Amino acid sequence: MSKIKVNMLEGSLAKNLILFCVPVILTGVLQLMFNACDMIVVGRFSGSAALGAVGATGSLVNLMVNLFMGLSVGVNVLAAQFFGARDHENIESTVHTAITLGAICGFLLTLIGVVLCKPCLKAMGTPEDIVDLSVIYMRIYFLGMPFSLVYNFGAAILRAQGNTRHPLIFLIIAGVVNVILNLIFVIVFHMSVVGVATATVISQVVSAALIIHYLRDPGSIYRLEYKKLRVNVRLLRRILRIGVPASISSMMFAFSNMLIQSSINLFGSAAVAGCSASGNLDSLTYLAMNSMHHACVNFVGQNVGAGTPERVPKIVRWCLLYVVIVSTIIGVVFWFFGENLLALYVQDAKAIAYGMIEIYIVSFTYFLCGFMEVFTGAIRGMGYSLAPTVVSILGICGFRATWIYTVFRAHQTLNVLFWSWPLSWFVTLLALMICYGIVMRKKRKEQVKATA
Repeated sequence: MSKIKVNMLEGSLAKNLILFCVPVILTGVLQLMFNACDMIVVGRFSGSAALGAVGATGSLVNLMVNLFMGLSVGVNVLAAQFFGARDHENIESTVHTAITLGAICGFLLTLIGVVLCKPCLKAMGTPEDIVDLSVIYMRIYFLGMPFSLVYNFGAAILRAQGNTRHPLIFLIIAGVVNVILNLIFVIVFHMSVVGVATATVISQVVSAALIIHYLRDPGSIYRLEYKKLRVNVRLLRRILRIGVPASISSMMFAFSNMLIQSSINLFGSAAVAGCSASGNLDSLTYLAMNSMHHACVNFVGQNVGAGTPERVPKIVRWCLLYVVIVSTIIGVVFWFFGENLLALYVQDAKAIAYGMIEIYIVSFTYFLCGFMEVFTGAIRGMGYSLAPTVVSILGICGFRATWIYTVFRAHQTLNVLFWSWPLSWFVTLLALMICYGIVMRKKRKEQVKATA
């Protein structure tokens, strides 16, 4: 075990943050590849209509998935604090509660997705020439939700200990399965969106099976046993206290993006295809930014659990530095090679032109999103989840909704629409910095009282 764990309590923060974040980024990239591979294969071999059908589901899928996925943040924070305090009994109970909760939430999510996808897609104004294909894709895709949530809840446990390599290994295996099945189902059997959705579900089954097998290692600290799978009500309350606000925050992020997707739909299927492709590329940047959120949640959580909150500001500073470096590198690549990257998804020149509008506006402003992720992760790692949720709802959703129904309504261009992203990040970041300062002062006072 010791060989694959990152020490969050001692040693060089600069080095340990990199060791933690790189596998997290690569893991997120592989998860994104599940959808990216779907889009590339159908775009190249089934046409732009099939590509638009898959891409048009993205914001709605995220909205529904985030309804439950935020609970994994609660699992992450709780487990990190128990690992920091070396509380083995509660670690074992957290593992069994998390896996049980993931399976239950996954089945509920499958039901919600299958029943509500069609009316939701129609309400979003999905173009008529792709809406039926989108419904088919979503209904098959959501059959894999129990396995997807079990994997993500299990991965949250491993990350809390500092083990980011095994989730990466498991997704490499599942990702290879996904790519191979995509090619077989679409090119050989001509199954179009049915094929890529089926391939994704199978890959999710594989990733869940691998992480369950790892957690069942009898020599590990996790000691997952099927007969012990149940929900510990005491721990569930603590998970929900952190996870529910995180779920609401993630869901509202997704809802605001769904509003943007509905606005993109006004420009036709070519715009949907092009912006779906550019949005997929932007997701790569977000994965890097979100890895800093995971780093803050886990490093801060373990140090708070171990009674060393004085290390928190240094953790935050290093994460902010890495955000600047990574976002700048990715921004340069997208700015100069954006058209070539979009051509991997779609061949239509008009669709590529639409996609480049988003890339030009967002490429060099994504560091604002990264700063938001860092401060949100630090606040949650200290056990406070409600404040960043309220700030996100007002700053992200409130600002974007206001922008769409005022500025965008008066000037209906994609340029105006996409400026809602960086501006909402900036407003929300300012509020999060204030929240972070308040929480840090509170933690310092608690530490003074504890040592008095």
